[in-house]
Amino acid sequence: MVPEIKKDAEEKMKKTISVYREDLQSIRAGRANPSLLDKITVDYYGQATPLNQVAGISAPEPRLLAITPWDASLIPAIEKAILKSELGITPSNDGKIVRLLIPHLTEERRKELTKIVRKNGENAKVAIRNIRRDSIDEVKKLEKSKEISEDDRKDGEEQIQKLTDKYIEELDKITKSKEDELMEI
Repeated sequence: MVPEIKKDAEEKMKKTISVYREDLQSIRAGRANPSLLDKITVDYYGQATPLNQVAGISAPEPRLLAITPWDASLIPAIEKAILKSELGITPSNDGKIVRLLIPHLTEERRKELTKIVRKNGENAKVAIRNIRRDSIDEVKKLEKSKEISEDDRKDGEEQIQKLTDKYIEELDKITKSKEDELMEI
């Protein structure tokens, strides 16, 4: 009983970490990364379609993204979608390729992004703590229904707490590494 609860909690915590990592990829750190455009959708024949499904995205230079649409008539829609996004980058095109020059981040913008990273990290920690709370509640219910002993409950709570500590530590490392990347000039 307790091992299943622990395994379920661990899977949920891993999922929380992977979602947090995905969120961090959309925060730009002054260098070109195709994942910056993951959340951008383009109007493709009346359908909102992810940009990476209608164009090839590459980073030929450290501060340049090149978007090569498979249909050249999409260039205006791609530019419009990028301008509407929160990237704060103005696209340019040559009729075949849309280019995004990633500007250097100002010190003020770096600090803003660092605050966003910390906030997202705290939200992920709260999610992990909620998973811990739910799992411990399940273990306590097992004890109340006399399915496990008090010692088993305490042991189960201890294991879940160790798991929580492990994943919160991992979150802290991920957050610190992203902050360092943002503050790097």
